[in-house]
Amino acid sequence: MSRQPGNDVPPDALDTLEDDDEAVDALDTAPEIDFDLDAGAGAIQAGTAVIRRFWTTLPTSPGVYRMFDAKGDVLYVGKAKNLKNRVGSYARGQAHTNRIARMIAETASMEFVTTATETEALLLEANLIKQLKPRFNVLMRDDKSLPYILLTADSDAPQLVKHRGARRRAGHYYGPFASVWAVNRTVNALQRAFLLRSCSDSYFENRTRPCLLYQIKRCSGPCTREISVEDYAGLAAEARGFLSGKSNAVKERMAAEMQAASDAWEFEKAARYRDRIAALAAIQGVQGVNTQGIEEADVFALDEQAGQFCIEVFFFRNWQNWGNRAYFPKADRSMTPAEVLASFLAQFYDDKPAPRLVLVSHEIEDAELLAAALSTRSENRVEIHAPKRAERKNLVDYAARNAREALARRLADTASQGKLLAALGTSFGLATAPRRIEVYDNSHIMGTNAVGAMIVAGPTGFMKTHYRTFTIKSEEVKPGDDYGMMREVLQRRFSRLVKEHPRTVAEAARAAAEGGPAEPEPAPDPADSEAFPAWPDLVLVDGGRGQLEAARKALDEVGVTGVPLVGIAKGRDRDAGRETFFVPGQAPFRLPPRDPTLYFVQRLRDEAHRFAIGAHRAKRKREMVKNPLDEIPGIGPTRKRALLHHFGTVKAIQRAALEDLARTPGVNAATARAVYDFFHADA
Repeated sequence: MSRQPGNDVPPDALDTLEDDDEAVDALDTAPEIDFDLDAGAGAIQAGTAVIRRFWTTLPTSPGVYRMFDAKGDVLYVGKAKNLKNRVGSYARGQAHTNRIARMIAETASMEFVTTATETEALLLEANLIKQLKPRFNVLMRDDKSLPYILLTADSDAPQLVKHRGARRRAGHYYGPFASVWAVNRTVNALQRAFLLRSCSDSYFENRTRPCLLYQIKRCSGPCTREISVEDYAGLAAEARGFLSGKSNAVKERMAAEMQAASDAWEFEKAARYRDRIAALAAIQGVQGVNTQGIEEADVFALDEQAGQFCIEVFFFRNWQNWGNRAYFPKADRSMTPAEVLASFLAQFYDDKPAPRLVLVSHEIEDAELLAAALSTRSENRVEIHAPKRAERKNLVDYAARNAREALARRLADTASQGKLLAALGTSFGLATAPRRIEVYDNSHIMGTNAVGAMIVAGPTGFMKTHYRTFTIKSEEVKPGDDYGMMREVLQRRFSRLVKEHPRTVAEAARAAAEGGPAEPEPAPDPADSEAFPAWPDLVLVDGGRGQLEAARKALDEVGVTGVPLVGIAKGRDRDAGRETFFVPGQAPFRLPPRDPTLYFVQRLRDEAHRFAIGAHRAKRKREMVKNPLDEIPGIGPTRKRALLHHFGTVKAIQRAALEDLARTPGVNAATARAVYDFFHADA
């Protein structure tokens, strides 16, 4: 793979190259583009000139190209079997959709990466799209890693746990599951069926007697050798067999052992086998849709309504349904369902292996190429198929029906959210319905571990990727000074906002003008917005007149105007429904007790309260388990673990001589000197 930055192309490349290529002739004789588009003709001509300049020096090999706007933001990431032909298609004067025309018009620079094969280019494209999130690509949005079940293989007593993220630990991974709830339910049933431990290694290694899980028949007690190593390995092997698809064989063996125990009048042993069989039956019995002839497959079905897309994914492993999940990718309305689905699949499997069979609801143009790319990441050959009949078609139809219903619910929720935003704008005298609402709250205990929290809501609900926490740092803020905390949080938030997303004078004046009372417009369709706004249309602070005044002073010090502020004060008895609202320049007021807008504000306030308390508890927990070794530069988790395993406690490390520290396995002389000097700085 080689990288070719577009900025390295000389400006006079067109003059120095000979026009003896057919593609060059095609460009020179290409008709003018139809400029009856959203973008202006001049902008499209400028973007086309940029693309032509880079195109002249491109190779004919596979690769990935990126388009940048004037600010350096990535507009689009694409892959090509032939870079020269693919990039040249943007500048040949052929009719383009509005989406492509806007993209060309905004293009100010390009960069290229050549690859050995088109398959490699496809994988790189998916990876870059997930990292850079270009505006004109299909975006997954919800790319949180899916949970798995892990049966470890790095100790004599394998551990059964749920797992997310990279597969760095040795063991057997089973999944993915659609939700953590599905993993927890399955792990609980597997514990009852196979009596495997779920405790951490440190907890396991320091036990002197069995824990409660052993007493309630949820663990076989390998920590204190209540079961031999050989017998525990047999239980782990049965669990691997069950999760690998040999469920019937495992259940039949347990049934035979239960019958043998019963014949020998060992009724307690037989009852334990009975309970284990019942646990396994529970795992298989709660499946909504099971397969008869498909052992392993992922099913993808796409539905489109009102310019929005929903992709429903069902996971089938070992002839069992391991749950389903709905995704709502961001894509331009002009894209076909097959194009959206193909781009989504490449991003979906960017960080996880694909099963042997992937069933899709639409025929994908480059299905063979995508299957080859997914096969390179998996240990088996991957097939992508759009079925037309039989059981596979029934599964896709079932997923499509769920996608249609999920998208209908989302559209209904969005419409309801739009009405609430419009009503909120009316209640607080805004000129338009707010698109971005920020709510602030503080949390602390007698001033200790103080944190501020910001939650964000928009046309589609809570925007959790925009949530932020603020550790109170100012020495001028006295412990327990809620007003000072609010002032610091707002100062830091808007100082950074002004720096990263500065508003023009005209925008600030328009925002100030729109703060006056007027009939609000309905909330815009989120599918029509290019991006979620960075500046809030409304700021809510949890508190009364004092908190509101602190927030106002913070904005004045930063120089921000035109951002509406509202304070929410709880009732005398802190009862929900008796809130008083404070708006600068107006008398305090209340909303009717059963007003839907009041319930909406309560939801916003409660979400900010929940998030602030969670951040405070996390900070307090970190402080409680804080280790002095964490403060030593160059001491990471591995060396910290090596020191604690060798000496046992931090006090022993503190008392150790330099020579003893240097003899610790995994600790070099420089690290030993750093640890010794840290604890003997005052000596």
